[in-house]
Amino acid sequence: MTRKPRLNLTVTPPEKTLTETTAPVRRTTDEHGHAIVRPLQVGIITVSSSRHANAAESADPSGDRIIAILQAENHRVVNRALVPDRTESIQQALDPLLDDPIVDLVITTGGTGPTIDDVTPDAVRTRLDRELPGFGEAFRYLSFEEIGVRTVSTRAAAGIARDTPVFVLPGSKSAVTLAVESIICVEAPHLVGLATRHKSGQK
Repeated sequence: MTRKPRLNLTVTPPEKTLTETTAPVRRTTDEHGHAIVRPLQVGIITVSSSRHANAAESADPSGDRIIAILQAENHRVVNRALVPDRTESIQQALDPLLDDPIVDLVITTGGTGPTIDDVTPDAVRTRLDRELPGFGEAFRYLSFEEIGVRTVSTRAAAGIARDTPVFVLPGSKSAVTLAVESIICVEAPHLVGLATRHKSGQK
């Protein structure tokens, strides 16, 4: 039996969520004239069989850290899920986020290593229309400065699925801090702008 994702309700209240019909214009340009979307509305999926099995007692420090960094940059977390390390469970949590018009960006944390249970990149890759190999390259480059050659064991990845950027991060708090602070918060507003440009009428 496939286990359903467990939802953690540490998210932006619905009345504060920027829907397509009530939102102020979030699409604008930066100082270089590049299209950006800001603030972003983000879905987070934590992948951990051990935490999922004891969800009532287990903390989610990496998920909490992602939220703290995003909120410090005035972005909004609109959905958060905790799922086991199972391909079907990850996809069941991911698909509704990709179909939700208020979700600009999805971040997963956990399950990116080389073990047989680390299936997150594989589960997400089946949903990607285009991969973004530069993210993994940049993340491993930055990680090398902190952990040296151990960075070769991470399969952190990113891509575009149904016009939505998806970032697949490791499960450690230090890794998500590095990825979200140094890459995602810097580049994601522009990336979302590019991924959805065909919907805006811009060229």
